[in-house]
Amino acid sequence: MAPAPPPAASFSPAEVQQRLAAGACWVRCGARLYDLTGFLRQHPGGEQLLRARAGQDVRGDLDGPPHRHSANARRWLEQYYVGELQGDAQGSMENGPAVSADSQKTDPAMEPKLRAVDWDKDLVDWRKPLLWQVGHLGEKYDEWVHQPVTRPIRLFHSDFVEALTKTVWYSVPIIWMPLMLYISWSHYRTFAQGDVRLFASFTTEYSVAMPKSAFPGLFVLGVLLWSLIEYLLHRFLFHMKPPSNSYYLITLHFVLHGQHHKAPFDESRLVFPPAPASLVIALFYTALQLLLPEAVGGTVFAGGLLGYVLYDMTHYYLHFGSPHKGSYLHSMKAHHVKHHFAHQKSGFGISTKLWDHIFHTLMPEEPHLKIQ
Repeated sequence: MAPAPPPAASFSPAEVQQRLAAGACWVRCGARLYDLTGFLRQHPGGEQLLRARAGQDVRGDLDGPPHRHSANARRWLEQYYVGELQGDAQGSMENGPAVSADSQKTDPAMEPKLRAVDWDKDLVDWRKPLLWQVGHLGEKYDEWVHQPVTRPIRLFHSDFVEALTKTVWYSVPIIWMPLMLYISWSHYRTFAQGDVRLFASFTTEYSVAMPKSAFPGLFVLGVLLWSLIEYLLHRFLFHMKPPSNSYYLITLHFVLHGQHHKAPFDESRLVFPPAPASLVIALFYTALQLLLPEAVGGTVFAGGLLGYVLYDMTHYYLHFGSPHKGSYLHSMKAHHVKHHFAHQKSGFGISTKLWDHIFHTLMPEEPHLKIQ
């Protein structure tokens, strides 16, 4: 027989109040207590929404309004379980320590499937690198990878290779913004000299001179082109459903994007590391240079590079920022977190919903589902 799980910790209302007074954000579901202090920055409704509910029973908030939380969101909550509340679970945490039998009952909606996470019973061994394990999950992989957890993932045995898969968010502007500025200035000078002719590589008889006033338009075209590439990559590559009998395609999917959906708040993997990003950027640059005159292709590339930087910075902010209610970024944060927790097959835009509108992949919206 497997050993019985250790008894849950027990906290009096006074002990909980001490933690709240110290700045912690504890909430409860019936008698079950959750410490959400570490989740404040990630919450799609913003930090203040959780702060306002500190010390309260949030069962009503889980069921809505403003919206009904998904099964994944409820599983996510269970990872912050810390113990049971002593006393009357139907009253305030400030009440006295009167204990009743009913107060120790857990929320029926939370058990048994949504109890505290038992990592030892997961489909993978979290003590070992996951990349070489996920391919063996077969038909269980798709459901498993879309059940997010709040813990870091190790992909490789080698510390050196593992380090190449991680980076800090500010590496993106530090590395790529100087390159974008240099390429932009270089090609703007070429435009200003009047040496740019469209299709000049094919024929001079029908070539069209490009004035320097065309530079801003081409640059903006590059930004827009990146937003389309971002959407297409996210929808068709990152969210491909690998065949359940293909170990290698499941492994490829996990390293490309599955690991991000499994651990969406692993901040070391929220932006593209420089090494793999360099390959994609070099491919993008080469393609434009082959298709367009050097200055035209370079200008479009510079705009696309800025679009990429904005995309990666936006993506990081949507996971860890606290945008003001009613702002564009607040709307995008709620949109993106819903993609992670409830609608993985829609809502592919990160920096904009433009292409979701055009290609009809917007998430289903209901009036009562809007974030307050």
